[in-house]
Amino acid sequence: MLARLYVEPSPFLLPPERAFALIPVGYLSFLGLTILLIWLMARLGIQGWRQGAVFGLKLGAVTWGALVVGLLSISTASLALLIGWFLGQTIELGIAGSGFKGVRLGRLFPQVLALVIGAFAITILLQTLGLAPAATR
Repeated sequence: MLARLYVEPSPFLLPPERAFALIPVGYLSFLGLTILLIWLMARLGIQGWRQGAVFGLKLGAVTWGALVVGLLSISTASLALLIGWFLGQTIELGIAGSGFKGVRLGRLFPQVLALVIGAFAITILLQTLGLAPAATR
């Protein structure tokens, strides 16, 4: 959904080719937030997909809300990009929270796999309809 914002020239963002090469580094930030989410959920005794999802959404809104406000005050990032990051990351932590505590990994794996396949399908659909640019060399 944010692909158009990533390919526009910007003093804030890396060129698309360089950003693509650094995707694994970006995933480390998600790992850190997921570890924080799991740790807090365990400490607070949060169980079940509904409590986990609500807690994940709240944690996502607070952490990404603070980050977005900070970036808005000191960077050249566009407001559209910052709002997109806030919404996307808040939803991601909500989804992550819904999968922890009380769900066996054997049951969680097919759900995560379905989510990933669904995300690929949506990406292909958006690119086919011209709503998201495809990466080109």
